Amino acid sequence: MSESSKPSRTRAQQRLDTQERILGAARQAFAELGYEHTTIRAVAAAAGVNAGLVMHYFGSKEQLFTRAAQIETHELPPGEPAEALLSMLRSRLDDEPAASLALLRSVLTHAGASDDFRDSGRAWLSRVGEAIPHQDADLRAGLVTAIITGVIIDRHLLKLSALADASADDIVELLRPCFESLAGEHTTP
Repeated sequence: MSESSKPSRTRAQQRLDTQERILGAARQAFAELGYEHTTIRAVAAAAGVNAGLVMHYFGSKEQLFTRAAQIETHELPPGEPAEALLSMLRSRLDDEPAASLALLRSVLTHAGASDDFRDSGRAWLSRVGEAIPHQDADLRAGLVTAIITGVIIDRHLLKLSALADASADDIVELLRPCFESLAGEHTTP
């Protein structure tokens, strides 16, 4: 199909593409710099638009942050929660989770990030706890979540240890017995 015969994109499609480009730039900026050091101008420059357009679409830096730092929710299918958790961790090790990193980097310096992280964290802990068939499921869910969060922080933000360069498969296989134990898959309740 030649350039001239390609269907033209509608203004609505162009607007959505521009918004997604801005959100992608914002996620990266918030993940790398945190809320306090990210500016609308820097996000606009990275997205190839002017700062006024960012404000037009998102209203304020706070609203931009809220949209950019929305964390994708993961469902845990019934059966083997450890495998589902390990699969989710593997994907976050392979593909930098920019929205999560934006929240994590900003959580200590920005109240809105702390609130967002707490809200999404509570919902996640509840889902994990419901999937674990144990009397102390909430504690086990907290431990699994702390491990995941720590691994993600070390690999993508701090880059302190061998986690930064290790293969996702190696990390997952080392954590498998721990996750299976915490998820109660090979023990009795």
